This record gives sequence, structure tokens and C-alpha cells, in this order.
Amino acid sequence: MRLVVTGGAGFIGSNFVRFMLRRYDDLEVVNLDKLTYAGNLENLRDVEDDARYTFVKGDICDAAVVRAALQGADAVVNFAAETHVDRSISGPQDFISTDVLGTHTLLEAVRELAIARYVQISTDEVYGSTETGSFTEESDLAPSSPYSASKAGADLLVLAYHRTYGAPVLITRSSNNYGPWQYPEKIIPLFITNAIDDQALPVYGDGLNVRDWLYVDDNCAGIDAVLRKGVEGEVYNIGGGNEVRNLALTRQILELLGKSPELIRFVADRPGHDRRYSIDCGKLQALGWRPATPFETGLERTVSWYRDNPLWWRKIKSGEWREYYEQQYQELA
Repeated sequence: MRLVVTGGAGFIGSNFVRFMLRRYDDLEVVNLDKLTYAGNLENLRDVEDDARYTFVKGDICDAAVVRAALQGADAVVNFAAETHVDRSISGPQDFISTDVLGTHTLLEAVRELAIARYVQISTDEVYGSTETGSFTEESDLAPSSPYSASKAGADLLVLAYHRTYGAPVLITRSSNNYGPWQYPEKIIPLFITNAIDDQALPVYGDGLNVRDWLYVDDNCAGIDAVLRKGVEGEVYNIGGGNEVRNLALTRQILELLGKSPELIRFVADRPGHDRRYSIDCGKLQALGWRPATPFETGLERTVSWYRDNPLWWRKIKSGEWREYYEQQYQELA
């Protein structure tokens, strides 16, 4: 299989590239990535000399670049996206451009080149918040942020291409991912790295928002199952089954690092902050997939990785990151 992975230098994308090369010997991977602030080729240093791996720098909104990268591909998995809710609130334009228009560019190339399989990587955030129960793939979409709205728009476009043109598309919607190589603006790597340096951990609101945590390798396995066994035109939820309140998560991180709870700082809640995410994954489980990583194990593994790789994240937590952090959390600057 010749597989094109867009956004393969980001967090989930780089883990997926590594996962697939490790799992399959007869696989060629082309990584198309624009290398925006969260794209980092250091994430893939261990595979850059693999003859089966090729990196192409380019924007999924550039039709000529996309067509060239997708030539001869058997399948495309689209991770390329702007993904941070906080950034979408302060600057939604990039999210609309990459997440919606970029997806359209890819779909047009898939159609023109008659590529056999296209997987759109989405998020459980498109369903919005629920106080009780769990969303299924048939639930209505009710996005709350510009980020989740851009992903919902892309999902609808993908499904429309299947219904209108018969495009061979599938969609995965995962819960919150965590693990190594995650850019330290998301809560787990941010709180781990801040705690290591005895800096404040900014908890939004009352800290009682609930998220379902999915170890990144388990998500990669779920995406692979959908790629190989999923039914065209269908959506598949991928969840970890680990619903945890943000405040409890914060305390777990501090405990693993032997740090004081006094590092916790409650800050003003962000606009439109969803209270609880929860998804039903029975549809994907019917394909034989199950999450393999207990949350306690995955979190310990993740904390250890950031503790053992300070050069990776210290380089990031300067320059653009520092400016963003001080603007976002002015109370702590």
C-alpha cells in the first residue's frame, strides 16, 4: 500500500506514521505537512531514514501540491488541521481555511485521481456537550467552538462527496488524545511540563469539565481498523472509555511528578466551554478494535516521556509558544 498521511508531522499524525511503519512491512508512507507551529519533523527522527518513508512539505489548500503528493496513492488519511480550541476562539480564520477548504482540496484530488480510500480524522467535539449518556455516530452535530464547527463542516463535506460523487470516504471521531510528542498547549503536556518546572497549572473554571482520554496508539489502531475494514460512507467513534474531570486529571499529574497541589491555579473559564464529552464506540468495536491502554498506564507513560525528553519541549516552550501562553493566561504571566 502507498499511503499518504497529511499532517504527519503533528502529534497524532506522527504517531500514526510510526505505528503503521512498525505494523506493516509492505507499506510506503508519504507525509504531506505544511509544518505550521505544531508540525515538527523531530517527531519522526527515528523513521526519517526508513526507505519506506517520504516527507513532502506542502499545504493541503494548494491543489497542485496535493495532486502531486497523491499521485499513485492507494489511500489517504487526513490529519492536517488546526486543532486547538483556545486558538480558534481568538483566531478562527486559519481553522476555516485548513479544516474546511483544505479538506475540499483533498477530496477533489481523491476524486480526480480515483484513489481507493480516504479517511477523514475528526473529533468527538463535533457533537457538542452532554450531561448524560453518550453520543453515537447518528447523533446530531452541535459544535460549540470555531474549531469544532470547522471539523463538523469538513465532516459534512466529506459525506456529501460520498453521496454526490461516490467518493470512497470514511470518518473517525476520536475523544481527547494524549501521549508522547503532543504540542504543549494541550492540557496534559502543558500541565506535565509546567509542573516539572514548578510553574502554575491553569485550570479553567471550576475544573469539573469531563473529557474521555484515549492513548494515541489506541487511536492509531482504531484508525487503521477503519482504513482496512470500515464501510465507505460511514462514521466511526474512537474513545478510550476513560472519563475524567479536568481537576482530577490535574491532581493525578501532580501526584505522578511528586509536586504540590498548590501549583493549581483556577483561571477564568473559556467561552463556550463544553461540560462533558462522551461517545459510544460499539460500531468500531464490532470491527474487532478495543483500546489496549488503561488510563493510569498511559498517563504514567506520558509523564515519563516528557520527563525524559526535556530538550524536545523546552525548545518549543519559547518564542511563539511563550507569546501565545502569556496572552492566553494573562493572569499567570
